[in-house]
Amino acid sequence: MNMRDYNEKMLRIPSKRDDLQLAAEQSVDGPGFLITSVEQLTGLAQARSLWPVTMGLACCAIEMMGAGTPRFDMSRFGWEIFRASPRHADVMIVSGRVSHKMAPIVRNVYDSMPEPKWVISMGACASSGGLFNNYAIVQGCDHIVPVDIYLPGCPPRPEMLINAMLELTRQIERRPILAHREEIARAVEAAALKATPTSEMKGLLA
Repeated sequence: MNMRDYNEKMLRIPSKRDDLQLAAEQSVDGPGFLITSVEQLTGLAQARSLWPVTMGLACCAIEMMGAGTPRFDMSRFGWEIFRASPRHADVMIVSGRVSHKMAPIVRNVYDSMPEPKWVISMGACASSGGLFNNYAIVQGCDHIVPVDIYLPGCPPRPEMLINAMLELTRQIERRPILAHREEIARAVEAAALKATPTSEMKGLLA
């Protein structure tokens, strides 16, 4: 299955119909068979060898640890090696609330990770501050680091974390790495600017 067929198949999934990235990839011509094959091979290798950095901040970290137990067995997907050193890791799972005191440390760990790197925001507290709407907690870790996957829940189950990991894996597999990635990025930005603002989406629940 080539990339265009894959994108068309993904767009048939209801939750993917408004995916700006997929729509942009379809609107941009690919770089050719050989380079596309190299991109697919590189993406497959990266997606199957992700090492998370140890970043447990609060109660969501217990669920993250549970995902590594034999019952859930995240090692099936090559994610079982949690690295204590950020220089050996390429995924940060921000599991739990981030205090303002901890924020510079989280950013320092992120900056120490080699490129390419990705971030999963695990739980409501990491994604939006959760119920801690006060002066001490950062209202979303995306104020500190760029987030690729937002995982809701308080706390999310290990199965939900594994699903988020698989979604990140799919994103990495189709990540452009050569010159046409700039065209895709411009197409995504243009589509996002044309999209209807959330504040104007009224009557959707009627």
